[in-house]
Parts: sequence; C-alpha cells; structure tokens
Amino acid sequence: MTSTPHSPHLPTQATATAQPELPSSLNSSQILRGQKTVEIAHGEQRYTLRITRDNKLILTK
Repeated sequence: MTSTPHSPHLPTQATATAQPELPSSLNSSQILRGQKTVEIAHGEQRYTLRITRDNKLILTK
C-alpha cells in the first residue's frame, strides 16, 4: 500500500466530512420552571424572559 503526501490545497478527510456544530437546545419549561417570568443576567445587563397569554415568549431588557 502506497501513501500519498498530504497536499495543503486539498481538504483532509476530517475537514471534508466535518458537520457544523448545532446550537444547544433547551425546552422553555427548563428555563421557566413553572414560572411566568425569569430574570436572566448577561454580563452587566439584566433581561426578563416572560411567557404571554398567547403562549409566546418575550425577552426584554
């Protein structure tokens, strides 16, 4: 079996078959834990995530 030298211009098998990383996924019930609102700290900022009467999510600063 003969090996071929690696070419810097051709993708390796690892990069050619690499899949993009999917974002993490959480269910809203994991975040809200039975509450209608939850406060989220992001750096120095505070945000409020709340569920509406129409069962939609709103994130406000």
